[in-house]
Amino acid sequence: MKNFKDKVVIITGASSGIGLALAWEFARRGARVVMGARSEEKLREQAEAMTLEGWQAAWLAVDVTRPAECRKLIDTAVELFGGVDVLVCNAGISMRALLDDVELDVLHSLMDVNFWGCANCAKYALPWLQASRGSLVGISSVAGIHGLPARTGYSASKYAMEGFLETVRVENLRKGLHVMVAYPGFTASNIRFTALTADGTRQGDSPRDEGHMMTAEQAARRIVDATARRRRTVKLDFNGRATALIKKFCPSLVDRLFYNHMAKEPDSPLKR
Repeated sequence: MKNFKDKVVIITGASSGIGLALAWEFARRGARVVMGARSEEKLREQAEAMTLEGWQAAWLAVDVTRPAECRKLIDTAVELFGGVDVLVCNAGISMRALLDDVELDVLHSLMDVNFWGCANCAKYALPWLQASRGSLVGISSVAGIHGLPARTGYSASKYAMEGFLETVRVENLRKGLHVMVAYPGFTASNIRFTALTADGTRQGDSPRDEGHMMTAEQAARRIVDATARRRRTVKLDFNGRATALIKKFCPSLVDRLFYNHMAKEPDSPLKR
């Protein structure tokens, strides 16, 4: 599957950021791509651009918190292309608020999109992935390796995703299903612009300088390469690898490093 020629790849959260970069990267490698996200206009525009390049692409506007819409996304891929070889559960939202201040509805929203969005799509894609001995990929975060301050709902949802996918992997040990969790670090994408604040409104501006971050395209290439190699996990940058290593031997040090790092953000809630 190194070039993914004629493989059917479904990607959620595919209208921007890492999801969109993944769609283009899989398409370049010959895959038949099915993109899902809430923005109908953006999906149509990207699918048309891919078609002009000579690649096969389809799309469906979908809210991954709604199981019926997730089922329709999978059905669309099967009806158009005959099956499913790869499902990338990428749809996600972030947050920026202390637990002291955040409304519980915000935490529920994070879990609905980041965890249940993955579970909903995986449930309906599973028979097709088992039949193709394909790949189920979840896009997690460094926040899924160690709790990230002011991101309680985000970290919790990524931990939940990992537990879910690990269990699916074990259940399918004899069925040839490949399950992988990818851990991007801070990536130049729009997830911080759409992060939810304490009352559920969108942050609007990123508190970080994104100029020196890994690009969405770089992250996508590494994720697709790791999928081709059928890796169990892939930590995309030094921060992810270092976090996992230090946590293994000195988790309290990671607590302090994360606190100090996040406290340096402009207007960080940790400063008060």
